[in-house]
Amino acid sequence: MKSFTLIEALVTIFILTLIMGAVTGFVVMAYRTHGFTWQQSIAIDEARRGIEKMVKEIREARAGDDGSYPIKKADDKEFIFYSDVDKDGAVERVRYFLGTVSSGNQTQECGSYTQGGICSVTFSNFLKGTLKSAQVKVSVEGDFGASNEYAEIFTDGIKLGDICKTGCTDCAGSWQGTTIYDVTLQASDNSIQFLADSSSRVDPSCDWGEINHSMKANFEFSWTEEISGFAHELRKGVTNPTAEPIKYPLDQEEISIISAFVRNVPPIFEYYDSQGNKIIDYPARLIDSKLMKVYLVVNVDPNRPPQDFELKSSVQLRNLKVE
Repeated sequence: MKSFTLIEALVTIFILTLIMGAVTGFVVMAYRTHGFTWQQSIAIDEARRGIEKMVKEIREARAGDDGSYPIKKADDKEFIFYSDVDKDGAVERVRYFLGTVSSGNQTQECGSYTQGGICSVTFSNFLKGTLKSAQVKVSVEGDFGASNEYAEIFTDGIKLGDICKTGCTDCAGSWQGTTIYDVTLQASDNSIQFLADSSSRVDPSCDWGEINHSMKANFEFSWTEEISGFAHELRKGVTNPTAEPIKYPLDQEEISIISAFVRNVPPIFEYYDSQGNKIIDYPARLIDSKLMKVYLVVNVDPNRPPQDFELKSSVQLRNLKVE
């Protein structure tokens, strides 16, 4: 029998090594491709189930238990509404949002009991990330029935404007003169103070809630911030209402992840009126929206196959009546 020479043996081993390397590489590549495909499939299924649940909850949006309008916020990548999502008879505040954007809301009241008195509130340590925008909605109640009976509103020593120079009544027993101010610049240091200074003719003659007050002021402070580390997470936040007085304390919001692999560049949410026209601006999105479209782009890893997977759905908005 003819035997192999050393050179032939080495060549044979080399060829076999190349073949085994190629086969191993192919198996590894196939395994990785299958792994990514499997992960992508799971991610798509989770996102699809999340959208189906979201659409159902949005379709059943209704007024909050505190009387709030069914839609609280309608942004491109954040939607806040009220719905009984757990079927317990109580209406929850529900928020769907892309993880990089988060919003918060806090409310404080103050009052004065002297003629021409002042009162103030302070919000601090409310940010977890980088502030994008902030605003305050101010309302007052008190002795505001004449043109010389009004309140000046300040933030951190800067005057924002006047409330109730016109259109208000004495001791109305409800909030009036509601005005919204942009306070993004003042809130950027994670602390902000608001002050209401009533004019000298505002007398302590009102009894709504508290006897003999001259002025009560309500400050609803809200903000939007960007939180790093969650750029691709579509999340859901649910806040249950408290007992009387009914409120939705945002520090009790329970957050869950709908999908961790969202790659949207275009908006997640789009809004349309009854004629099918896309709505861009506020407050039209809150008042005129009749149809809402949901769009997600899902991909476990954009740098590897498979490619982006698109999920689309739409929902008719019911129970939207302006009181």
